[in-house]
Amino acid sequence: MRTFLDIVKQSLSTLWAHKMRSFLTMFGIAWGVGSLLLLVGLGEGFRSGQNKNLAQLGQDIMFTFPGRIPAVAGSFQSGQPYKFTYDDYIAIRERAKFIRALSPVIERDDIRAVSDYGSTNGQLFGVAPDYNRIRNVPVYPGRWFNADDNNEHRRVAIVGWELLKNMFPGRAAVGSIILLNGIDFEVIGVVDKIGKEGNNGTNIRIFVPLETMRMLFPLKGENSENAISFINYRPLSKEQHVEAKTEVHKWIAQRHRFDPKLEDAFTDWDTIDESMKVSKIFDAMDWFLGVVGLVTLALGAIGIINIMLVSVAERTKEIGLRKALGATHRNILAQFFIEGAFLTVFSGAIGLTICLAVVTLLARLPAPEGFDTPRIVASSALTAITSLAVAGVVAGLYPARKAALLAPVEALRQE
Repeated sequence: MRTFLDIVKQSLSTLWAHKMRSFLTMFGIAWGVGSLLLLVGLGEGFRSGQNKNLAQLGQDIMFTFPGRIPAVAGSFQSGQPYKFTYDDYIAIRERAKFIRALSPVIERDDIRAVSDYGSTNGQLFGVAPDYNRIRNVPVYPGRWFNADDNNEHRRVAIVGWELLKNMFPGRAAVGSIILLNGIDFEVIGVVDKIGKEGNNGTNIRIFVPLETMRMLFPLKGENSENAISFINYRPLSKEQHVEAKTEVHKWIAQRHRFDPKLEDAFTDWDTIDESMKVSKIFDAMDWFLGVVGLVTLALGAIGIINIMLVSVAERTKEIGLRKALGATHRNILAQFFIEGAFLTVFSGAIGLTICLAVVTLLARLPAPEGFDTPRIVASSALTAITSLAVAGVVAGLYPARKAALLAPVEALRQE
């Protein structure tokens, strides 16, 4: 044990004697570890931020909007716009096998909302009770629609957070009466603020039951009495999102008598597919950033090997003298191995500490929209530590073995 401590003290004194060289070598390793962890952490923060943005919309949400049907087969220039209908929604609801939740949306932007304290213009959405199983609509205080509200055409409404500023400034909204184009509606709930800055479109909407909307505020225009604006739905699972979209296209195309494979007949927004694409981009980014960090780490390891080889060359006579005085092959090997390992481990710990400090500092700053606080990724930390251990072994073992194999007589002859 004492011999080991003597070796450690001697190794540290040697490193201290060459402070600048040791510092520059350690800086390379610390930079490699810190950059690896920080770069991957930044990538993960961006990934997390994008996932949160999608989560603000809803859970595995999919949209389908009407497009154009070609009047002449094969000619998209002759396409005529068409409207989804309430009967399309019923057909999908009754026949689809890959859909967990489904809601049509009737959207109007020309409805004036008036309360006892003010008035405002916003988007009026007529939706089915299942809408909040698809979209993110946190209601507090109050409650969401139920089946009775919808089936009995009740005049009840849920008001978006942003609209409260004009309609109920500093007052409770739930239980109050508002006028929508002069028709009484009871406020049964308030949509809680969505998004950091409240800039989500849901905050400026008023929701009413679908059947009430169809009865009182149908879409305007020719042949629009039974029309709906678009369809929101959620597949049974993420893996079945393509099958769910195919079903929606199939039943709508069958009812409107056109080929469901016509690309211009539908406009879809599949957030599941978008999320998967974004995830692949971030996976590739993680690999790229990880490789950059590992290359930097490898360069630092090469620097340690180089400094240890120089140290062996400079101390050849010292090695010969120690072996002549009885130092064993193992003693010489241990001394140089400990010097290399210490440089590697200590500089790696510095890099990890600096990275943790930077991440902690960034966590206290307000994150921009679409970006989450960077975090230390466990897999990246494990990769860095493993790479560091390998680098330390190689950096210390090769020069140490070279020093230990020197013959005492040949070493003492060196100038």
